[in-house]
Amino acid sequence: MEKPKILVADAISEIGIEELRNDPALEVDVKFGLKEDELVAIAAEYSGIIVRSATKITAPVIEAATKLKAIGRAGVGVDNIDIPAASKRGIIVMNTPAGNTISTAEHAFSLLTSLARQIPQAHASVIAGKWERKKFEGVELYKKTLAILGMGRIGTEIAKRAMAFGMRVVAYDPYLAAAKAKLMRVELFEDLDECVAQADFITLHMPKTKETHHMINRERIGKMKPGVRIINCARGGLVDEEALLEALKEGKVAGASLDVYEVEPPPPDFGFYGLENVVLTPHLGASTTEAQENVGIEIAHTIRDCVLNGIVVNSVNMPNIDEKTMSEIGPYLHLAEVLGKLLAQLAPKQPEFFRINYNGKVSDLDTTLITRSGLKGFLQFASGGDVVNVINAPNFAENRGVRVTESRLAEPSEFTDLIEVETGNDGETVAVAGTFFGNQPRIVKVLDRFVEASPEGQLLVLENTDTPGIIGSLGKVLGDAGINIASMSLSRNKVGGHAISILNLDSAPEDKLLEELVALDGIHQAKSIAL
Repeated sequence: MEKPKILVADAISEIGIEELRNDPALEVDVKFGLKEDELVAIAAEYSGIIVRSATKITAPVIEAATKLKAIGRAGVGVDNIDIPAASKRGIIVMNTPAGNTISTAEHAFSLLTSLARQIPQAHASVIAGKWERKKFEGVELYKKTLAILGMGRIGTEIAKRAMAFGMRVVAYDPYLAAAKAKLMRVELFEDLDECVAQADFITLHMPKTKETHHMINRERIGKMKPGVRIINCARGGLVDEEALLEALKEGKVAGASLDVYEVEPPPPDFGFYGLENVVLTPHLGASTTEAQENVGIEIAHTIRDCVLNGIVVNSVNMPNIDEKTMSEIGPYLHLAEVLGKLLAQLAPKQPEFFRINYNGKVSDLDTTLITRSGLKGFLQFASGGDVVNVINAPNFAENRGVRVTESRLAEPSEFTDLIEVETGNDGETVAVAGTFFGNQPRIVKVLDRFVEASPEGQLLVLENTDTPGIIGSLGKVLGDAGINIASMSLSRNKVGGHAISILNLDSAPEDKLLEELVALDGIHQAKSIAL
């Protein structure tokens, strides 16, 4: 019988490679630097492929890989893998989200201490033959306030280290429950501006999304303490580099440490190069012997177990599931995930629970994976740079202090099938629901109003007073901006009362346009929702 073959296409630790080679049930090839056409030519030989970030597993490669069962990424990000193409072919994509947590946390804290004591600059001065003790007077960390933006695994590890140095730790994370923050002994702020205004040091550990892009910008820097120091070891683009450069030159920001950049590597004319109050490293967060060994060994085990035994862990697309079950629950998986995404973008900050209610035929199915799909959609905006999937979503929720429950409702419903997802805290609860009209999914409830909207693309959710002329004013503003309305659903509690309007748009409105809508008489809130 032919042995399954594994291709190691990027450099991982030798220990990981030996773990694979020592298994007599496998054959292992190690080939680095393969281009797309070279991968396409040999892909049909392999049951598993392991990559880091250099090798790209594109749709043509996946199409050619007729035996492929699993693709393993030694690291977190999977941007170099065409996940939709892999999912379509039933190929599992897995990563190693935990392997570099300590390495990245330690590097970020090293940047913090280097910044406080100007260690790189002092070193450069000494080896240049100088002795400039007065020039390199630093600041203590003791009793200083550190703001951690994003309390995922890495942010949590940094908080432990900061407390050991006697620092006061404050945090901003819209998806961390207040009770969980209390257990961590960090002060949680609901408002980002209030959080950074407290800080002597700020370290970022958020994913890069539309909401977090340039979260440290010119306006927000203006609200910080004079002399604040900023560390970014998470994602390029979280910090507006132009605004930070200005603030460093003006003295508003006393120093900055960067390990990630908007363009990597930075261009030769990168403005930070000539500044003495910055510490720059070339994306070294995961670059330790231990981290590389950890992710190498972890991905080797993961791929081996999947190829030989069908065991799947850390999947970023879907778990193993038999064909019959998938045919039954497949449509519900997508609907639940979209409802979770919608709920996340309407939810109050610091949600404490996630509840999913089933009514109708769907109640008779095994809903475990459906619930996890809804939870995955809900948590994707809280990932902190981690990849949330149907396997790790419950653990991710637990780490955030979010209680997850599901129930089957016995009372009659207007719908043959209904999935409702809810979230909230002691002060506010928000719910959305969806069903199928024939085989077409529909959003049928938003914020306690019955509506009908297609769960795809770009939505605009409006809360307004039910008064004549609003629809005309709304249409004019969108039309003047060149945004087409694909469909619209209106719902009110009574004539002249409170109304909800859901619009499917052909393109996303910019923040300035949303402000213009809210300025219209009778419109109280306008939210752009990306599904």
